[in-house]
Amino acid sequence: MIDQRHGTGVWFVPSEGPELSTEQDAVDLVGATYGHAADVLVVPVERFPARFFDMHAKLIGHFFSKIVQYGFRLVLLGDVRAHVEASTAFRDVVRESNRGRSVWFVADLAELDARLAAAR
Repeated sequence: MIDQRHGTGVWFVPSEGPELSTEQDAVDLVGATYGHAADVLVVPVERFPARFFDMHAKLIGHFFSKIVQYGFRLVLLGDVRAHVEASTAFRDVVRESNRGRSVWFVADLAELDARLAAAR
């Protein structure tokens, strides 16, 4: 579903569906937005398997890179605290990502709206 939030076209990936983790999954998400005016893809964290957040698996970097390569911003929506507490490397990824404009980790829609409003 495409929604206009703070002047930005946001596509909300459904919370139900297959797990996402590969570069091909990222390409498929981008393809699903074809013909829509989406700039930001919001993916519920529930769509990612636990191994996605394991920095040794390198899935997260490839997935993020593919989305950004196609010119989209990516938002992971939901609670990632358990993964942050379990991994210093992942905690660093979250901190650095949230400093930028391409990939954000947000807990809820209120945080997403605040980030989008500030990015205008």
